[in-house]
This record gives sequence, structure tokens and C-alpha cells, in this order.
Amino acid sequence: MNIIITGHKGLIGSFLKKRLEDEGHKIVMGVDKRDGREVRGLRGFNLNSEIKVDMFIHCAALCKINKAIENPLLGHLNGIDSFDVFEFCRKNKIPKVVYFSSSRVLSKEKNPYTAGKVYGEELCKAYKDCYGIDYLIIRPSTVYGDFWDETKRLMHIFIMNALQGKDLEIYGNAETKTLDFTYVSDFVEGVMLAIGGEWNKDYNISGGQETRIYDLAKRIIEMTNSSSEIVVKDAEIAQPQEVRLDISEIKKLGYVPRVGLEEGVRKNAEFLKEYLGDN
Repeated sequence: MNIIITGHKGLIGSFLKKRLEDEGHKIVMGVDKRDGREVRGLRGFNLNSEIKVDMFIHCAALCKINKAIENPLLGHLNGIDSFDVFEFCRKNKIPKVVYFSSSRVLSKEKNPYTAGKVYGEELCKAYKDCYGIDYLIIRPSTVYGDFWDETKRLMHIFIMNALQGKDLEIYGNAETKTLDFTYVSDFVEGVMLAIGGEWNKDYNISGGQETRIYDLAKRIIEMTNSSSEIVVKDAEIAQPQEVRLDISEIKKLGYVPRVGLEEGVRKNAEFLKEYLGDN
């Protein structure tokens, strides 16, 4: 297939792009602000009529809820970028869109970030019903892996702080706050299964293992022989406090998480140690 992808320089996008290319697909265009190309730059841009694009994968987005709460415009812009993607596909007759939403849209806590993601999900359905564009809604859950994470997701922050002897901060009730982590290679496998499966539906993809954040922080400190302390603070505004995903739909396609949290954390910590040593 000929594919356009946004966010191909990020954690998920970079691993997914490599997997697609390894399987013989061609990335005909990448859109990533780290390459100086914003998604909104698609406005008014038309593909060469000789290029046939089979699928558009929209990975790019702000992924920090606290940043969207500090500045609600950021959550709104996630939605606007998704609108620009669908309009580009409509005008350029691209028949399929893979949209990366978030597991957080399923949480009871609502905020500008989840609002922007829900808008993107509704665009998927609207452009299917009105214009015949097939879609997949993919909901990732706390993806991590061997990557220097510029967006500073929780796993990256915890491991880096442990390696540097800094506090590991938990925002919320240490007894009950949980997340469902997903190692990046497992996540990409889930996406590939979804692409080859039934379209016009949503798939939740996670490691299938709800984990208490306090236990994760404690294990990271042990694994890295760190002198770091665990500090518990008040919960942040509208941040999900308990995250568990129903991954039964993607399991029907043969999805089985291969990398458990213990192995994944170890691999991630080893990668970051080497990265720090090389820089």
C-alpha cells in the first residue's frame, strides 16, 4: 500500500513506520513538526494526481492531558488537526483513515484533551457516513519503549528520574491510582492486526495488565539501584485515576501482548542508560 503518516518521528509513529516499510508498504509522505511540516499545512495542499494513496495514518497529536488543561486551545487543536486530515482525504480521494484516539476518552474524567479526541472519533463516523471513507479508531494506553521520548510520558519520566536520583512523583491516591501500560512493539502489532481486520470500528490496545503506579515506581527504583524517593502529591485536575482497558475486540484478531511490564521496564531502562552514556 501507499501510505501517508503523521507523527512519524514520535514514539508510536516511528515504530509503526518501520514496521510498515519492513512489510513492503511505501510511505509516500510523512507529516511531522519535527520535520518542519505541521498537519494544518495539509490545508490547500493537493496530491499529484498520479499518486494513488491507499491509507492515511494520523498519529500526530499533543498527548499530555495536563498541558491541554493548562491551555485548552491545545486540546481543541488536536481536533482541528483531525478535521484537516479528513478534509485532505476527502479532497484527495484517500479511501481509508487510521485515527489514533486515546484510552482516556473511556475514563470518567473529562478535559479538553479527551474532548479533542472524541471529536476526532466522531469525524471518523461522519466522514464514513457522508463520504464513504473507511476508518479505524485506535485507542492506545500509555505506550512506552526503547525511544528518547521528547513528549516525556510517565514511564520516561520515572526511569530518567530514577537514573538521576530524583523523586518519582505520583499525583493521586498511591493505593488506588493505576494505568494499563503497553510496550511499543506490542502496540504496533495490534495496529497491524487491526489494519488487516474489520474496518469501521474501534480497537482498544494495551498490555492488558492494570498496574498500580506506586508498585511501578518502587520496582523502577529497585531495578535501577536508585536512591530516589517516591513522593505522593494531590491528584491533578481531571486526570484519570484508574485505567483498565477492555481489549477483547483486538484479541479476536489474534492479539496477544508479548512484553510484560517487568521486561518492558528493564528494556526501557537499559536503553535510556545507554542513551545517556552516548550523549
